[in-house]
Amino acid sequence: MKPSLQLKLSQHLALTPQLQQSIRLLQLSTLELNQELETALADNPLLERLDDPLDVYARIAPNGGLESAAGPAGDGGEAGGFDGGDNGHDGATPGAADGAEREAAGSDADHSSDWERDGGDRLGDDFGLDRGSGSSSGDRDDDERSYPQIAASAGSLRDHLMSQLASTQCSPQDRALVTILIDEVNQDGYLGLELAEFATLLPEELDIDPQSISGALKLLQSFDPPGVGARNVAECLMLQLNEIQHASTSPPEALGLARTLVADHLAELASRDFSKIKRALRCNDDQLRAAQALIRSLNPRPGSAFSSDAPTYVVPDVLVKRIDGNWQAVLNRDVMPKLRINDMYAQILKRNRGGNAGLSGQLQEARWLIKNVQQRFDTILRVAQAIVDRQRAFFSHGAVAMRPLVLREIADSIGLHESTVSRVTTQKFMLTPFGTFELKYFFGSHVATDSGGAASSTAIRELIKQLIQAEDARSPLSDSHIAEMLGEQGIMVARRTVAKYREGLRIPAVAQRKAL
Repeated sequence: MKPSLQLKLSQHLALTPQLQQSIRLLQLSTLELNQELETALADNPLLERLDDPLDVYARIAPNGGLESAAGPAGDGGEAGGFDGGDNGHDGATPGAADGAEREAAGSDADHSSDWERDGGDRLGDDFGLDRGSGSSSGDRDDDERSYPQIAASAGSLRDHLMSQLASTQCSPQDRALVTILIDEVNQDGYLGLELAEFATLLPEELDIDPQSISGALKLLQSFDPPGVGARNVAECLMLQLNEIQHASTSPPEALGLARTLVADHLAELASRDFSKIKRALRCNDDQLRAAQALIRSLNPRPGSAFSSDAPTYVVPDVLVKRIDGNWQAVLNRDVMPKLRINDMYAQILKRNRGGNAGLSGQLQEARWLIKNVQQRFDTILRVAQAIVDRQRAFFSHGAVAMRPLVLREIADSIGLHESTVSRVTTQKFMLTPFGTFELKYFFGSHVATDSGGAASSTAIRELIKQLIQAEDARSPLSDSHIAEMLGEQGIMVARRTVAKYREGLRIPAVAQRKAL
């Protein structure tokens, strides 16, 4: 067989590193973006940020007062940037860093114009950059300055219990047993094992009798918070009722009935089977209501006050404001990073005239990062404004006015791919007059109405929530009744659909919502 040479033409799509970075930054949340920027700032010396809190520091003045000074990043140096236009691409003013870039890369006038079209060395006014912010920090009063705050860490539950044990007079054996029991208490304040199981963990040569273990447990259960060291919910509530009894802060009748309910009828109370409870205890509604209120005042998780889990706060990426009678989406300037090219390294590149290839590559990477961050926020704003234009009724009347919306509708309106819109709406949040919502909240399926139209599933959920909030607690609405009431408003939904939406709203079933 004779060898032959053939020519074949083919096409393939390749993502450039710049485009890959742009896609990656677009799908990141605000927290993940800041982490990405911190990594880039640590790896690239040519990149710096202007909103670094360490750039403003305090020092003691000769007169004994405090004064602040701006670091090199906030001094409004000579690193060039851009001013002006609405999109941040107009009115570019190349500075020292621009000249260094052109000389390091050996570019001509065309490359210079490309650099200006890219947006310059740093994010401009669209990203909340104030050229004079660095020099004005020293003119503010001490009360107006913001310094890093260190949150005080709350003590753990174990430390709280050990401090009480240290102040308790007991034998060394009891102290050792209580210490072991404290180590077995979980974060909710419950003892994670039974006493028989605990006895098997102790060495046999110690010869510790069960009475000593029971005494150690009673000592632990006498500590603060009330209910700590309990082995189940009933025991936890009973320990707290005992504390109330000793304090004599509640009527004896309600306290005695509450103790009986916790000891013998806790399951019926949880399922709100009040009829069965009244027949068994021969009490009326007022007596049962008082005992139930007393039990509700107790804490079934006594160790939760010592939990070390810090609350997580959502910072919105977009704010919705009413401007001249129209709802407008604006970017949250507080979450926009302020980046620029480091002036010192830019000067080094300018003097060496492109002799350092490593710094030249890092300069290009810094340019890409600044441009892609700007493009990320521009895309978020475009998508958010498109959502606001189609959900104007929501911002005026709330969730009941939400209309059906899909990703493709937004993608077609602004000329983006549906996958791009999906990335933008994931883990991006919008502050509205009715609260902060993820951008995906404004997208929902539709349910047909008897008039031939469609209703958003979000609006149906809100209607279900309003119906349940307005119901009579003594005669709550069933899922079938709610479906009938929605049908009277022209929304045709099945009972199981109502149940699904109700469970999604974390609303209990009709039997668990019934009150005395």
